[in-house]
Amino acid sequence: MFHFENLIAFQKARVLVNHVYDLQMRFPKEENYALGDQVRRAAVSITSNVAEGMGRFSLKEQVHFIEISFGSLMEVYSQLLIAMDRHYISQSDLDNVSPEILEVSKLLSGLRLSLIKKQQQTKS
Repeated sequence: MFHFENLIAFQKARVLVNHVYDLQMRFPKEENYALGDQVRRAAVSITSNVAEGMGRFSLKEQVHFIEISFGSLMEVYSQLLIAMDRHYISQSDLDNVSPEILEVSKLLSGLRLSLIKKQQQTKS
């Protein structure tokens, strides 16, 4: 097992990715290569950037990849809002996944802050 797999932020984001895939399956076929592809890529990017970041030796790089992961999470939320606007998913679907998105955002923010503190301690 790699270190990043033990991170709660990674574990919760991984669950979220699977939920996003399930929601995307409801999109119309014509959206498979547009919004559908984009939301899947953004979701996968959340976990991929946590993994890549934690595989870096530099704390500065680790922080950078966690920030990218957070950006991908916001992208997923934005795309799900658009999917709801287009009636590809329901308000209820969005309401069900929103707490997961909020939880992952808090976990990524906490991970980022802990890495920044660690970075500052090594400079002292």
